[in-house]
Amino acid sequence: MESEGGVLLPLFHEHPMMPWNDHMRKGDCCECFEPQSDDGYYCKRCDFFVHKKCGDEISEFISDHPSHPDHTLRLQEKRGTNVCDICERKIQNLCYSCEVCDFDMDLHCAKYPPPHVIENFEKHPHKLTLVKEQTVFNCSAKCEKTSEFSYKCEECDVVFHVECVWHPEAVEHLIEVNHIHHSLHPLKFLTGDPPNYSDGKCRHCGRKVHKELFYHCSSCNFTLDWRCVVNPPPQSLVDLKAHDHQLTLLPRLDSFTCNACGLDGVRSRYACFHCGFMIHRECLYLPRVININRHDHRVARTTVLGEGAINSVCGVCRKKVDWTYGGFSCHKCPPGYVVHSKCATSFDVWNEKELEGVPEEEEDIEPYVVIDENTIQHFSHKEHYLRRIHGNDGILYEENKRCSACTNPIGLQSFYGCLDCDFYLHQNCAGCPKMKRHVLCNERLILLINEELEHFNCYACGKGSNGFMYKHGRVKLDVLCGSISEPFVHPSHPHHPLYNIPTEEKEICNGCKIEGRHVLKCIEVDCGFVLCFKCATLPQVVKNRVEDHPLSLCYGEEEEEASGKYWCDICEKETNPKEWFYTCKDHMASLHTKCVLGDTAGLMPRSKAKMWSGSYEVVLNNSVTRPFCCYCESRCMYPIYLKFLGTSETYFCSTKCALFLFFIQSMERNPEGNIDDMLQKSMD
Repeated sequence: MESEGGVLLPLFHEHPMMPWNDHMRKGDCCECFEPQSDDGYYCKRCDFFVHKKCGDEISEFISDHPSHPDHTLRLQEKRGTNVCDICERKIQNLCYSCEVCDFDMDLHCAKYPPPHVIENFEKHPHKLTLVKEQTVFNCSAKCEKTSEFSYKCEECDVVFHVECVWHPEAVEHLIEVNHIHHSLHPLKFLTGDPPNYSDGKCRHCGRKVHKELFYHCSSCNFTLDWRCVVNPPPQSLVDLKAHDHQLTLLPRLDSFTCNACGLDGVRSRYACFHCGFMIHRECLYLPRVININRHDHRVARTTVLGEGAINSVCGVCRKKVDWTYGGFSCHKCPPGYVVHSKCATSFDVWNEKELEGVPEEEEDIEPYVVIDENTIQHFSHKEHYLRRIHGNDGILYEENKRCSACTNPIGLQSFYGCLDCDFYLHQNCAGCPKMKRHVLCNERLILLINEELEHFNCYACGKGSNGFMYKHGRVKLDVLCGSISEPFVHPSHPHHPLYNIPTEEKEICNGCKIEGRHVLKCIEVDCGFVLCFKCATLPQVVKNRVEDHPLSLCYGEEEEEASGKYWCDICEKETNPKEWFYTCKDHMASLHTKCVLGDTAGLMPRSKAKMWSGSYEVVLNNSVTRPFCCYCESRCMYPIYLKFLGTSETYFCSTKCALFLFFIQSMERNPEGNIDDMLQKSMD
């Protein structure tokens, strides 16, 4: 079927595909997995290729396949983490799937189905019969897998995985092969553990061959896993996306530096004999134009960053870049925003979308229209104009007036107020863009007004809120955490900026002394300052009923300065002077941050919050008497408490107490219930 810009082959792919006859492109057909070149069709957008003759052999449906005879299998395109249920190989593009049950089979296993009976398996003397159901068992080959399709001996209690018994490559006279990338000696087919003298990895792809079938030359200590034997990388190629000249594969273990990413390597690489260019195999497929989660503009790959990046640091890891190697750069941000290739394409920075050839749309992200010097019309409140009121206009603190975006009290800073109704926005909150990128989400976030005052827990700090939210999918950020961008400067660490450096390691926050993964760090040598998002967004000044004056956030005291014990006037318990606390001007009080704010500080007073299958009224705790919490049975001491709707005297001092009671009642109603399901329900 002809389509604009290409041939549309709905059986294989959703995008138009162009006729392709590049004979340098070998072995990456989605169907054959073999080292051959031929005319075919190619999707540039997805780097998806199918040989023409292979495509002619593919059918849309398979009925009564030996591996899955009960249901009809349909050809589908799947990517990501899907694996073949027969051989456990990762599915690259196409597979046959069962629409009745969760079963996927790659095209290779569809083409070479395992036989019903095997009688000459070298590891067992009896006949083995294919079991056509997935069962849980311990494989007699001791391959350390737990469940899969199996061959079973009817004479004794022996069971093998299909993959441990049936190797179509070996059956097809591939017990010994003369491989194009190792012409000195033939490679022998082996299973089990690799030889002790080997590093146990495939020379090409670097995957471990432990407990898998592979090919090995003992004379040269050369190992290839079966994937790279059946589907070897091309020996030479011309890919203008990677380099201007022809590249040749060098399957040797030699140290080199990749010109595309600037990192060292020791395994097979492609080299240009014309100019000495070297590149990792995986770097051949680096994208050209992408978005990353910590920069507003697109970044483009370049083969050499150039002299303009001599003194630049990577926009992700904050380490110095080598301008003589390749990387990604932004052409809209002089003198140049640059990122290491590996940093830009890491899973927690890039959304894996190639944008080359995709037009960049201009979108309106401005949150308001300026009416005059002190008047705006905000997108969240289009029915009325908002008037700016300066922080020095006599309003020191208004507990009853709250910012609709962050839900914090109005006062002590400039804000916008509606002239006709009770609607307010801090000046900073009013300026939050309608769309932005954030270090904790690979997709662009959209600012939602939250008209229904939906309760949510911020992905960054964990605090509950029903104000405005930045959202994409399941990632929800309150506007305070959503507004944090790099470099971030906090009053507790004014001399050095802070950055979010992607890592799997948890680190201890200097403010609350709690370990967490979503943190901001100082990159200066020997500094080690770490700040979690919760502490980074604590208000610098607050008002509390226990003090007549506003309270200021104190960043702890040095050990030598801390003399005697500190006591919190709210909970009447000891405070740790090394942790952050709130204090008044005369420093006679030291109050826990939790006691001053509580865990309901992000909820808008007089609103209705929906949480855990119940609705609650958010009440300011400013009356003469304080109610008792129905869970912990203590007086509600935090600035805001919750009243369960539909009852006259059911109060909770915190969302924590409300959540605990919800769990207790849920377990009483359903003793056999799954605690993980309840936790997920509470988070949703």
